[in-house]
Amino acid sequence: MSFQQSASQTVGPYFIIGLRNGVKTDLAGDAPDAVVIRGQVFDGLGAPVPDGVLEFWQADARGCYAENGDWGFARVPLDADGRFELRTVRPGAVAGPQGAPQAPHLLVNVFMRGLLKHACTRIYFDDEPRNAQDPILALVPSERRSTLLAVRSDDGSYRWDVHMQGARETAFLSY
Repeated sequence: MSFQQSASQTVGPYFIIGLRNGVKTDLAGDAPDAVVIRGQVFDGLGAPVPDGVLEFWQADARGCYAENGDWGFARVPLDADGRFELRTVRPGAVAGPQGAPQAPHLLVNVFMRGLLKHACTRIYFDDEPRNAQDPILALVPSERRSTLLAVRSDDGSYRWDVHMQGARETAFLSY
């Protein structure tokens, strides 16, 4: 008897074809306050994911989401080593549950082989003082919150890695 995965149990490597349209890796344009977020995506065994896509949704620097969808959405494919780079502006705070302000963050959808449904998470900035009062971040167990923090590097960019499973698994959210 064979226990091979069937077509109904796995995705890929073909899904990437449909997600290559609409690639956008720069939301900052000529903004003087642009920030760069770099990272890598790892599977459950710790190997880089070479064929995934990350989608980012965010508010602008004033904390406003675009009404027409022209701004605030980026689709970034991973390279052969599972790396990505997004150039954007640091989002402003937006209202959360019961109107409580949320710390600046980006919403992230992870698409990759083996996932029948994308995984949702967030990126917060490690140097943001409002993280301590964020109502959504507070729902994540304290020992796992660091998986949602992009860490500022010496060059001013931010580093944020995604671990799909394992001891360093990124906190994923249900929306």
